[in-house]
Amino acid sequence: MRIVVLAFANFREILGKKREMEIKEGATIGDLLGELAAANQPFRVAAFDDSGALRDYVLIMVNRKRVSPALELSRPLQDGDELAIFPPLAGG
Repeated sequence: MRIVVLAFANFREILGKKREMEIKEGATIGDLLGELAAANQPFRVAAFDDSGALRDYVLIMVNRKRVSPALELSRPLQDGDELAIFPPLAGG
């Protein structure tokens, strides 16, 4: 199945603005993030801590709805879903 991944701010510099990924049926949000991390060392360092857990400040949205990383990384994705990844943002 095909998932659209959007990256913002410094994650955009690491991953690119938009990419389509082909993942296996039943893959979860965590599976997709793991694939991105395995393929891209700078993303892994920026988004995951040394134990392999997603950093607390990383914001994930699926189909424009915020996902709780602590509770929903095991949520299966559906064909055509859009996953957005945001790093910490600061304003001034």
